[in-house]
Amino acid sequence: MSGVALSASRAVSLASIQAPVRERLDRVHPELHRIVVHGLPAIEAVSGHLLKRLGKMFRPTLSLLASDLDGKGDDRAITCAAAIELMHLATLVHDDSVDHSVKRRGMPTVNALFSHEVSVIMGDFLYSRALQAMVSLESLEIMRLLTEVSNELAVGEMRQLGAIDKLSFDEAGYVALIRSKTGSLLRASCETGTFFGAERFRAPMARYGERLGLAFQIADDLIDYVGDEALAGKPTGADLKEHKVTLPLIAALPHMSAGARKRVEALFAEPEPSDELVAEVVGIVGEAGGLEYARRRGAQFADEAQEALAGLPDSPVRAALADAIVYVMDRRT
Repeated sequence: MSGVALSASRAVSLASIQAPVRERLDRVHPELHRIVVHGLPAIEAVSGHLLKRLGKMFRPTLSLLASDLDGKGDDRAITCAAAIELMHLATLVHDDSVDHSVKRRGMPTVNALFSHEVSVIMGDFLYSRALQAMVSLESLEIMRLLTEVSNELAVGEMRQLGAIDKLSFDEAGYVALIRSKTGSLLRASCETGTFFGAERFRAPMARYGERLGLAFQIADDLIDYVGDEALAGKPTGADLKEHKVTLPLIAALPHMSAGARKRVEALFAEPEPSDELVAEVVGIVGEAGGLEYARRRGAQFADEAQEALAGLPDSPVRAALADAIVYVMDRRT
């Protein structure tokens, strides 16, 4: 069993992870409002809705922790953290539109409350506002990193949409996908954070962020199989309903009987699979070992994130970064 899995037996709260940067994290929300403010009523209406449903601020937390590794606490990191959260918010707005999702974090999505057209345009607006905020930091290297991430996020989405035979999607393709869609932004959160007084830790924090992102996404995909709606913030089983192939199913497919495989194929052939069929396939994936395999792979990435912290100074910040790994892995998966 991995070191992270062993440590996951102790409870870790997000509040305890955020404690070392609590004061600066509280300033990120007003900074988000400052960045997105605009006189156009339509934009104000949508941005007001979005900023009311902000999530756990996990990415800004990581960014601020990285910026404080040397204890310098540069306030420019607050703008950077806010811009990264806006980029994350933009990806959610676009994803919800692509997936025709109607609920996110217990609230209506932009495409459900307004329209798909508004959703696409608002996602673009959030991206451009985030990049404008980065320009104000006058760091070409930060701009380079964040524009690369924007490209990776788009490529990841196209990689997912472009799969013709979804049931032939393999683990290598899946890892490349989640590295683009989740790992890249968590990596950027940690890497850019070091630019504000802790740049000597840039390389290990980049590795930490990417590996944490891979573990995070696998844990999230597992929640869709075994979690509950209150935890996921959206109906569970949604990935299968939307014909998304994630690691539990990829790992299970080679070990299914012919009859079980036909039930999976039936689900993917059905434009709107029933809850009963989704539940049946969830059971098939579990019986074929898909859930357990995904847990092991997530733990491997979590251990790699832990290893990346080895050279960091012993401090409350490093302890919080280590706790963030436990927090990610202990999401009722």
